[in-house]
Amino acid sequence: MDIEFGIRNVARSVTFTTDATADEVADKVSQALKDGSPIDLVDDRGRHIIVPKDALGYAVIGSDTTHPVGFGALGGA
Repeated sequence: MDIEFGIRNVARSVTFTTDATADEVADKVSQALKDGSPIDLVDDRGRHIIVPKDALGYAVIGSDTTHPVGFGALGGA
């Protein structure tokens, strides 16, 4: 799942991929915002991504759906 965090006063966003579900990520972000604690997520390489609550401008949490890979029906003559 792809995650994008916008950081206040920083032009570039922080993007990473995680094995967590969209609901798990949303719950962690929501809980951190309520508690005032940093947002701490683990990416698919095992690295911790820690963002202070006050630095978060926005969060884009990808969907859990997988998209088929391939060409599908190309429709021929």
